[in-house]
Amino acid sequence: MANNTILVVDDELGIRELLSEILGDEGYNVALAENAEQARNYRSQTRPDLVLLDIWMPDTDGITLLKDWANNGLLTMPVVMMSGHGTIDTAVEATRVGAVGYLEKPIPLQKLLNTVGQVMRGGKQHKFSPTLSLSNLGHSGLITELRKKLEQVENLKIPVLLTGEPGVGVEHCARFLHRPNTAWIVPESCSFLAESPLTQLEQAKGGLLFLGEVGDLSKLEQKGLLLLLGKLEQYGVRLVCATIRPLAELTAQGTYHPRLFEILSNLCITIPPLRAHREDVPEMASQLLSGWIESGEIPLMHFSTAALNALRNYDWPGNLAQLTSIVHSLALTCTGDEISVDAVQQALTLSSREAVSVVSDIPLNISLREARDIFEKNYFEKLIEQEGGNMTRVAERAGLERTHLYRKIKTLGIKPRSQNY
Repeated sequence: MANNTILVVDDELGIRELLSEILGDEGYNVALAENAEQARNYRSQTRPDLVLLDIWMPDTDGITLLKDWANNGLLTMPVVMMSGHGTIDTAVEATRVGAVGYLEKPIPLQKLLNTVGQVMRGGKQHKFSPTLSLSNLGHSGLITELRKKLEQVENLKIPVLLTGEPGVGVEHCARFLHRPNTAWIVPESCSFLAESPLTQLEQAKGGLLFLGEVGDLSKLEQKGLLLLLGKLEQYGVRLVCATIRPLAELTAQGTYHPRLFEILSNLCITIPPLRAHREDVPEMASQLLSGWIESGEIPLMHFSTAALNALRNYDWPGNLAQLTSIVHSLALTCTGDEISVDAVQQALTLSSREAVSVVSDIPLNISLREARDIFEKNYFEKLIEQEGGNMTRVAERAGLERTHLYRKIKTLGIKPRSQNY
């Protein structure tokens, strides 16, 4: 494993030497590659702590190299792109693939040092682990079509409503629409819509505001969202909302504001469940496994062909979140160098039993919203108990970022164990 090492990939000798000298003076170990082939060879042997990657190179461009690493489970280190004549489109694409930053040449010294310092500190505090994003959800027709739809609307200003089952990855799609170097705001709860609906617009000015569930808004919160919608253009904010609720039915029942439903449903994109593109599952599972191997969390191992086929044939009621959780569990508990079909089947059976256990605790004489709250509370309490209060593992199994997990359990009135909070 590399130690405080930065890999600089640039076809210009002068830039490589300059960056090597500057970063070396700051105490970093610097490795150099003049093209994508050299960078690939270096990455195949070791994992740097940071890569400064030029976009325009003669053999292979930086974004293609970035995609190669992502598709092969090798993007387990932060990558900052560099370009002397880049465009916002290339920066957007690099961010979608997995780049954490973008530097425009000629790079001001202080900006270089600030960026490198922040990324290196962040890498030490937060271990890079594999995650599924829209850039590596497979190549099936459904996912290709989903990407095309999002690309089609990425430059539009109107709000976007993302719908789908729990765990399908609505935040991946929202991040796909987020432009680099602009605000990305995800409020802790939607209660601000009832109290002060414009406060988040100020924070999100020029960027993207993501509201993760707009199907459960109170009447007052719905009015606040209507007010916020009327001010988006003034603040230059792109609004992306998501829901697993049938808003049309809620509107017909009189519990959802008709005007709000009309605005949000004007641009609606449905994210397919994992079982609808199950042909992508083997590749996704292998990518996740490779990522954990590369990060050093688990030793070298692989899935048997039969194991991958068992994963492919499962229905995945928990979608991407469940897939990530099960692959991680299989990797951590595997005692050899191959994950067998028996291990997969046992993990899937256990997961199904846990789901039945959680659902069986819900009474049937209550509203759907009350039932959902009970389900989520039981679900998170069981996860926290099983993981001994380790909130990082709970977040991984639930398919949530830690900040989103804390927001969710706070809303549900769950108190995590203090030592892990």
